[in-house]
Amino acid sequence: MNLKPLEDRVIVKTVDSQDVTASGIVLPDSAQEKPQRGKVVAVGEGKLDDNGKRIPMDVKKGDEVIYSKYGGTEVKVEGQDLLIMKVSDILAKVVKK
Repeated sequence: MNLKPLEDRVIVKTVDSQDVTASGIVLPDSAQEKPQRGKVVAVGEGKLDDNGKRIPMDVKKGDEVIYSKYGGTEVKVEGQDLLIMKVSDILAKVVKK
């Protein structure tokens, strides 16, 4: 990918939501909720604090995250639907056990 996020921004590839309910009903695209889960594909260097030092990022490439419902800006790059968002729009990391 030819994108590098700046400062405290990350690029997230959304994880497709299920289009079938638990009871087997198929949902059309118009009835599905906007996904709020994705995988981090690129991370910026971090924001500068008042003293000019970089604040480390809480996420890294490959992390699976849950983000704000309307967070980020949607872009299409090389045929992929991606979101560019500030790290503050990320609510949690998914931890696998």
